[in-house]
Amino acid sequence: MTPAAAQLAGAAADALAACEANLHRVVEDGLARVAVPGADTLAAGGKRLRPLLVFCCAGRVADPGTALIRAASAVELVHMATLVHDDLLDGATMRRGRETVSSALGADAAIQVGDYLFARAFEELSAAGEPEAVRVLASSALDLSLGELAQGRAAYDLALPERAYADRVRRKTASLFAAACRLGAMVGGIPADAHDRLARFGDEVGMAFQIFDDILDLTGDPAATGKRRGADLRDGTVTLPVILALRGEPELADAIRAAEGDDAAIDALCDRLAAHTGCAAARQRALDHVARAREAVEGLEGPDVPALLAIADGVVDRYS
Repeated sequence: MTPAAAQLAGAAADALAACEANLHRVVEDGLARVAVPGADTLAAGGKRLRPLLVFCCAGRVADPGTALIRAASAVELVHMATLVHDDLLDGATMRRGRETVSSALGADAAIQVGDYLFARAFEELSAAGEPEAVRVLASSALDLSLGELAQGRAAYDLALPERAYADRVRRKTASLFAAACRLGAMVGGIPADAHDRLARFGDEVGMAFQIFDDILDLTGDPAATGKRRGADLRDGTVTLPVILALRGEPELADAIRAAEGDDAAIDALCDRLAAHTGCAAARQRALDHVARAREAVEGLEGPDVPALLAIADGVVDRYS
């Protein structure tokens, strides 16, 4: 953690603790069949990056009000819901070192828990007293759904264009980052002329975050990531480092197809792709998104710009 990121984590500790307490209150207030696995999903932890964006864009990290805590909680609940549903669709058995809801309790339970978390998110946001905020999060939730559908349609498509990948990532990941930033600005009372710039910051950081995550799927240590390396290769999700590697070395397509269902071959393929120039090119794409994120908020008054810049740098640091 960089000094700036460490300082940010300390400044946001009280706000994030208040959000965490509220998340437990919301998730655990339901029927045991959904509340218990929902609470277990919450207990698995996470970076809470999206709530942090809400607080920083509001400019009140240290002392958030009730409405802001509700908005931050709502964004995280939507994120949690997508994780539960994604794990089911991907056939994932582990998430952050814990067994997934779908693996532990079955498909029906995963659907019910994800739906419960989605419903709780919008109930919580509606109580924040900002009708337009509900529209913003609903639009992001629609993007998430469309992004998931696009990912399913493109499974195992080794001819997937980079533009199609970027559109999918913008919907499936970046849209919720952008919504978190816009919600923080709206609920926090930041002047309206800053909202679009903050949302653009969230979009660019979200794009970088997902590209780095896709790289980490090839290069990461399972002990650190909490999931098996090569998960995207195993479920047919074609990511940017693979797209760029194929562009430079089309014959890789045969190796990727041949590795399907072969754990040892996929592990070897991860090693090959991790060392490929396509992986380095993907990393540069992510760094370009971070640079544009920083440009989007330079000079803004009201939001906590130093904290936002630390978040952008932290996305890079995590994958360095």
